[in-house]
Order: sequence, then structure tokens, then C-alpha cells
Amino acid sequence: MEPLLIFVAAILGYLLGSLSFARIIGRMVDPTADVTYIVEELPDGNTFESDSVSATAARMALGTRWGVTTGLLDMAKVGVPALIWVLLYPDTPAYGLISGIAGHLGHVFPLYHRFVGGRGESAVYGVVLLLDPLGALVTTAAGAVLGLVIGHILIFRWAGLVLLIPWMAWWHNDPAYVIYMVAANAIYWTSMTPELRQYVQLLKDGAPMSQEEIAGSFAMGEGLGRTMDRYGLLARWERRAERRAGE
Repeated sequence: MEPLLIFVAAILGYLLGSLSFARIIGRMVDPTADVTYIVEELPDGNTFESDSVSATAARMALGTRWGVTTGLLDMAKVGVPALIWVLLYPDTPAYGLISGIAGHLGHVFPLYHRFVGGRGESAVYGVVLLLDPLGALVTTAAGAVLGLVIGHILIFRWAGLVLLIPWMAWWHNDPAYVIYMVAANAIYWTSMTPELRQYVQLLKDGAPMSQEEIAGSFAMGEGLGRTMDRYGLLARWERRAERRAGE
């Protein structure tokens, strides 16, 4: 690998990743909408808050169409440059993966917006969908099935991201893919610390957090949460424990 190419891939990736399409689209569609802060009211009166400037924030502030548009653009700004590097240097995919990591960092810490951005789920999948679409499909499906069976909405959403690490180790001969995926997970989970702390604190405070409520808090669709509350293994175990306690 050439140091100059590593530098160029990283700098270009970071600068492109720093583009905040949630903000750009927000200003174009509705300048009065706030896409920089999410407040979700919980049924027990608590609130769940996030300063993630993301496709989720755009969807909640501007509507589903603009949220999806934001997500696709966020994926493209990181994934397309990574793909171009891989096509230019097929024997050294690390250039593209470095671009992907730098783009992810730009998305989370955008240069143009005082380093306040999103969390980077779209950035990761923008790279994975273009460089390894089969891996994205298999791990997402496996994570979804695992989440549905266990009956926990957060496993449903995030297991696929973690499963991409062993997938990359198994499917690719180049260790750069594994290093990329470990780094991407590290960046993502570190950036998610504020939301995860809130969730843990709500549990400690005894807030009633059904899967439906968790799904609403993380903007994942309350209908999916209701399904897990009804059919998931966790819900079944809880109902069985309640019946035994009442006997």
C-alpha cells in the first residue's frame, strides 16, 4: 500500500462523509424543522432524547419520504467512494475500506457542522451493500430472525451489524475486511453511548419498557414491537413466570 493513496482515500472519504444530508434536505424541505434533536415521549411520562443528526431524525421531522432519501444519500456518500477505490485498485481493497472508515468518522464527526453528526449505521451499510451485498443480506436476515425468535427489538436491529464481523472473517481472505468491520462497529457503538445510557437508566428506574415502547423510542415501528411482545421467547417466558407466580 502507498502512503499517499492511504492519505488521499482517508481525506476524501472524511470530507464526503462530513456532508450532512439530514441538514441539507431539512433546509430545502422545511427550514423550520429541527433535524438535530429527537424527543420521544414514552407512555409513562419519561422521554427518550437523541442529538443524532440522521435519516431517522429527518424521517421524524420531515416525513418518511425525506427520511428514506436522507438515508440513501448517507449510504451513497460513504459507499460510492469506497467502491470506486476498490474498482481502481482491486488487488488492494484496503484503500476502499479506509475510505469507508474515514467516511463513517466524517458522518459522526462532520467537519462542516462542529463535529456533531449521526451515528453511522447508514454509513456502514452503504459500504457493505456495495462491496459485499451477499454479506449484508445474510447477516441482516440472520439478525432479524434472531431478534424475532428471542423477541427483542434491539437484537432485531443490531445483531446483523455485529454478525458482519464473523461473516467478513469467513467470507473474505483479506483481513482488511475484518479490520474494517471491527472498526466500524467500534465507531458505531461508541457514538451510540448516549442513547444506550438512557435506555439502561430507564430500565434501572423501573420504566415499563415493552418491545413496543422500545421500538417507538428507537423509531423502529411500534407494530414490530407489538409482534415481539406477543410472540417472542422473552415475552412467553415472562407470561409463563407470571402464571407460575399466580398459582
